[in-house]
This record gives sequence, C-alpha cells and structure tokens, in this order.
Amino acid sequence: MQLAVWTYEGPPHVGAMRIATAMRGVHFLLHAPQGDTYADLLFTMIERRKERPPVTYTTFAARDLGSDTAELFKTAAKDAYERFAPELILVGASCTAELIQDDPGGIATALRLPIPVVALELSAYQRKENWGAAHTFYRIVRACCPATPQPRITGARKRCNLLGPTALGFRHRDDVTEVTRLLQQLGVDVNVVAPLGASPSDLARLGDADFNVMMYPEIAEQAARWLGKTFDQPCVGAPLGVNATRAFCRQIAEITGGDPTAVLDEAECRLPWYSRSIDSTYLTKKQVFVFGDATHVIAAARIATEEFGFEVIGLGSYSREQARDVRDAAAQYGVEALITDDHLLVEERIVELQPELVLGTQMERHIAKRLGLPCAVISAPVHVQDYPARYSPQMGFEGANVLFDTWVHPLMMGLEEHLLAMFRDDFEFADERGPSHLGSTGAIDAAAMTNPAPAVAPPAAAGTSAAGTSAAGTSAAGTSAAGTSAAGTSAAGTSATPPAAAPPAVAASAPVMAAPAAAPPAGLQWTDEAERELKKIPFFVRGRARRNTERFAREFGRTPITLETLYDAKAHFQA
Repeated sequence: MQLAVWTYEGPPHVGAMRIATAMRGVHFLLHAPQGDTYADLLFTMIERRKERPPVTYTTFAARDLGSDTAELFKTAAKDAYERFAPELILVGASCTAELIQDDPGGIATALRLPIPVVALELSAYQRKENWGAAHTFYRIVRACCPATPQPRITGARKRCNLLGPTALGFRHRDDVTEVTRLLQQLGVDVNVVAPLGASPSDLARLGDADFNVMMYPEIAEQAARWLGKTFDQPCVGAPLGVNATRAFCRQIAEITGGDPTAVLDEAECRLPWYSRSIDSTYLTKKQVFVFGDATHVIAAARIATEEFGFEVIGLGSYSREQARDVRDAAAQYGVEALITDDHLLVEERIVELQPELVLGTQMERHIAKRLGLPCAVISAPVHVQDYPARYSPQMGFEGANVLFDTWVHPLMMGLEEHLLAMFRDDFEFADERGPSHLGSTGAIDAAAMTNPAPAVAPPAAAGTSAAGTSAAGTSAAGTSAAGTSAAGTSAAGTSATPPAAAPPAVAASAPVMAAPAAAPPAGLQWTDEAERELKKIPFFVRGRARRNTERFAREFGRTPITLETLYDAKAHFQA
C-alpha cells in the first residue's frame, strides 16, 4: 500500500456501493469507522444524483474499539431493515473494519431477517473498486436468480439482458438508452437491464432471456459467464465504434434470424464521412496515447486506428483483472502495454512518448493540460463535467458521432490556438483591438499600439493628494479644506472640472495555451532566428520538435542550432 494524491479505483466496498446505488430495493450495510462515509459525495456531488446512496454505516469510533463493536453492527442492521424495508441487504466491511474481524456477514445472518442477506468478502487490501463491483453483482445474481428458467414461448420476439451498467459509470445511462434503441430496431426486446435500475425481483428473470449483451466486462463478466453456463445464453460484446456497431447488428441478426440490412442502411452515423472528408485529412497519422479501463481502452485503440486513421503509440490500463486482454490489444499496435494504477508512471510514459492526442481519464486530462497536449476523456474515473445533462452516449451509431466530436475537437482547437499564437503580435489581430463591426470606435490608435501607455500611472506631482486633487489641503478623498463634497468641488462650492482620464493601459497579451519552454541542455544554444521558427510549430508538438532537433544537434555536432539545423533535423527524422 502506498500514499497517493490520486487513485484510479477506490477500495472494493466503493464498488459494492456502486451496485447498491444502481439498483432498486437493495440496501448496503457497511461496517466502517467514522470518516469512511466520504463515498456519499461520489454520487451526490460528482454524479449529481438526487438521492443519497442506500448505505447505512455503523460508524464506530476509536472509543468503541474497547467495547463490543459487533453490537453496534446488530443495532445498525435492525434499524436499516425497519427504516428502509429493502428487498435485499448487502453486508460488508470497509478497509479499517476488516482489521477488527467482527464477521459482519455472520452477525447479519444470525439476526434471521425475513429478507435475503448477501455477505460480501471484499478483500480490501488485495482488491479494488471494479473487482468489488463485479463480485457484488455476481453474488446478488446468484442469490436472486433461480437456476430453473421459465420455458421460452415459441414465436415470441427475442429478448436479451443488458449487463454491466452501474452508478458512477462513464456514460452508462446514455449507453443503455442507445443500445436499447438499437436492439428495438433489430426486433429484440430488453428483458432486464442490470444492475442499473434493476430490483432483486428483476434479477430473478435473468434466465428468461435468449442472450446477453455484456456492456462492461469489468462489472459483468463473472455474472455473464454464470448465466451463459446455467441458461445456455450466448453473449454479445459492446457496440463501441462504427465497425463494432455494425458487427453487433450482424451478430444479433445471426442469433435472432433477422436481417440487419435496413438498420445498417438507415443508420445516422456521420463519423465515417467526417473522418474521410477534406477538413479531416490533416488528422491522419496523428499519434495518440490511450489509458483507462480495459473496455474503453481496447475499443478506443481500435477506433483510433480503424476509423480515425490515428497511430497508437502508447496504450495502458489500470484494470489488472483484464490485463491480458489489454496486452493482447497492445501487441496488435506494436507497443508495450502499461498496466499500472500509479498516475506518476502514466505521466512519465506520456512525457516520454510526446503524443499529439491523449485519450484517458480525468487524471490524464490534468497531465495533458500541464504538458500542453490535447486530451479527450474516454473512461472513468471522471469528474462532474463528464456526467453531462445532455444525451451523450459512447455506444452505437450516435455514440460514434459523440466520439468523433470529443476526440477531434481538441485537435482542431489546438490548431486554432496555434494560429492565434502565430498572429498574436500582428497589430491587426491584437487582443486589444476592438471588434471589426464596431468600426473606428473599436480600433486602437496605431500610436497607442506602437507606444502603449504604461500599465502603472506615474507618481503624483509634489503637493497633490493620492486622488489627484489640488494642493490646497485636500483630503485623500479629493475634497477641499472648506468641507466641500467628495466629488472634488472647489472651496467656493462650485463644481470643478474633473481631470481628463488617463488612457487605459494596454494589457500585455498572454500566451495562448502554450506549454512552458524547456531550457536547452548545457552546451546547446539556439540562434534567435531558429527560436522564432520553432515558435511557428504548433504548441502541442513543439516540445517534440525541440527535443528531436537538440538530439540531432548532439549526434552530429551542430552547435549553435541554426535555422538550417532545424530543417535538417526535420528531414532526418522524417526520412
């Protein structure tokens, strides 16, 4: 265990909490000390849920450790049942509570409550959040779903289960809507969506479906395998990207015996044309680094190469349970997979590779911003801005449209910011110049641009006050000694003409999203001409251009670095 300011996954009881919060009629009884109630904020503040998660904490304090903490748990369990009247109670312990070994599962079972009690062994010091969510979902499915399904009705529409969406998931709500709509177009009804929105009685119907759609393997893989083995239900993967969505439609048609042609022909997906259109050709071969959960990383790498024409130069995940799948995907692109939950190692890899686009989590957004690189968020964990009020799926044809906008706009904005930076010193494009539609009233005088007024006014002349009034004993407020008003009137009470206002100072133009320039290594000097030319390179690849040029100069003994050296280095590395 190590102390960190950021973590990609919480402890496993947070995963269990995500399942309980996603479902209806489920309550989670968590044996935990004071201070472990922070998880409520994940759902109410970040995901912006209207209700608090259905969790009761025993919240024992340090003084309780010398007494019977098990009795506190019994009281909390009885109170939770009487107050919330759930259909099912989950019982677990937080990291700290595991150390006192109270056996909350055994205690809850001994209470003989008239509802199912699912005791969770969460292994807090060995496992993490996604494993905790998957384990919890599997245990609830096993507790609620009988192994004897009802016989299927011949000739009825095919039915499927959507498995994996949870609370605090990345666009799970919208993905469910999009996949449900796609299935309806293919003539398939959704039997149960679980765990999101499902109750324990809904889970009892999981065996009635003809097949399963495993939307998020991190959460649903264990349960989907049991359902497939028990009820002979085939499993279909998630439709992430245009090609995967088309394959999804064909696979569903094979299972149902339908024809997907009409759905595929009428799909309103603009990504294929946009990615081939003339204004997107400059995106070809953009180098990207991808990091996040396994589901979205594997899909993002495939979409980036097959549908955008990008080049994947780095790929990784914090999902250790799916590490083999991530490594297999990385091998397809000739890169080494980075399997880690240490954000500092991820940052080191990004600095080393210097990609032109980063696809990652909220942490990669912060890393990319610090390095001046374009970034798009593709995976949890995320912050509040990635739980939008608008409809914004990642799956299906509409999800492909969202992916195009999300990934391409940072690159286009990077180009726009680069152009703004290039013309920043041109007087016609200065930040201080008024809008053109205001005519001469919005323009700045050329002389003011050439010799701008100082930002700090010169010190007042001797004898005048700080407010610029006369020397006749006026106060700091600018009034006369004869008790006249603070508006700067004379001793005779007449209104004095206010002094002419000084022209506003022209603020210095701030650089636009430029990454801080690194100091050249010892012994390598750049000529002014070469430095000016380097600044014309877009800021999001300028760091790489500088490093490549300095590497070329060291290898071939070219110092100082001139304009010719810069162009020779470019030709050398492009050869």
